[in-house]
Amino acid sequence: MISPLAYIHPEAKIGNNVEIGPFVFIDKDVVVGDDNKIMPNVSILYGSRIGKNNTIFPGAVIGAIPQDLKFQGEESTAEIGDNNTIRENVTINRGTAAKGRTVVGNNNLLMEGVHVAHDAIIGNGCIIGNSTKMAGEIIIDDNAIVSANVLMHQFCHVGSHVMIQGGSRFSKDIPPYIIAGREPISYAGINIIGLRRRGFANDVIEKIHNAYRIIYQSGLNNSEALLKIEEEIPMIPEVEYIVNFIRTSERGILK
Repeated sequence: MISPLAYIHPEAKIGNNVEIGPFVFIDKDVVVGDDNKIMPNVSILYGSRIGKNNTIFPGAVIGAIPQDLKFQGEESTAEIGDNNTIRENVTINRGTAAKGRTVVGNNNLLMEGVHVAHDAIIGNGCIIGNSTKMAGEIIIDDNAIVSANVLMHQFCHVGSHVMIQGGSRFSKDIPPYIIAGREPISYAGINIIGLRRRGFANDVIEKIHNAYRIIYQSGLNNSEALLKIEEEIPMIPEVEYIVNFIRTSERGILK
């Protein structure tokens, strides 16, 4: 299961039933869990933590030092959960003193050429398209779909169940359950098809839609819109998530 042409540092910890192809480099202070498949020419560097049942395709680099001039060699990690597919030439940098770790959760697909910068946090069940680049300290919540060639500014937050059009670039937060598209990028409706595929009930989708009508079509500022939502729409968990997301947004939301 382990090619004799791979290099594994004697201090690295490798789990059971791990397949490691030729020309793989695994550094010290690396932990690889059970049932992973690591294809040829993958580099897993100092500070990487990899869970179970991941497939990592050729040319991926996990745990390289941050591309941040403030980084001073501090101890940090790049943490990957379980059941992820990490395609060719994906790069996932480890954290800095800001948060100490970069995190990719479970059941994600990171397509070819994706870059995950220092201190980023990607949730569970996300699909990140080819050549999408995520800057430092971004957050992507669960079940988001980010299409190909998207540029995501540092500190941005993307909500759950969004769909972001390919080729987009943005520096504002993208609230949950919406489609973000057009040029320049803007709100393009709620992600009805995605929500139905995920099993959201029609009455829940309607309440989400009503909340966004107030946010984007009432002419109110965000604070006024959120108060109106709280007065007029039942605070089911999905609506409460929208309200809290927007209220705590530090960069402001997409318009």
